Amino acid sequence: MLSQHLQNALNDLRDIINITESDIEDIKKAEHDTQFERLSLKEEKLKSFEVKKAIIDHQISSLMTANPDTDLPDLLNEEQHQLLDELKNDLNKLREVNKHYAKLVLVVSNLYNTFLERLIPTEMQGYDKVASKNPSILEVRV
Repeated sequence: MLSQHLQNALNDLRDIINITESDIEDIKKAEHDTQFERLSLKEEKLKSFEVKKAIIDHQISSLMTANPDTDLPDLLNEEQHQLLDELKNDLNKLREVNKHYAKLVLVVSNLYNTFLERLIPTEMQGYDKVASKNPSILEVRV
């Protein structure tokens, strides 16, 4: 049963990685709508992964409780060790993919904020940024 949960968690994790890689490609092409369309799927996969990980943690904990004199590596079979190694590697890959995605998101966010600041200058009032009170900022001339 543990092996099946490990495999299912791996499948979810790989789906999350693929979705994030698709998001990276779309952000490079400025196709933001497709990213937003995938957001609910990504959240669903994340929740599913978290549930499966909790089940895995519980099963491993139960194994250790039932066999207190046996070390964890001795409780797991070869397939389970391999699946845990794959899970670890894929979690590291997700971390790297997410770092890359976060950098791109930050760059795009800064770009849009700079454009917005140039279109509608703001001034600080305490800790808040508010639009400048100058009414000629967006003056329309015919």
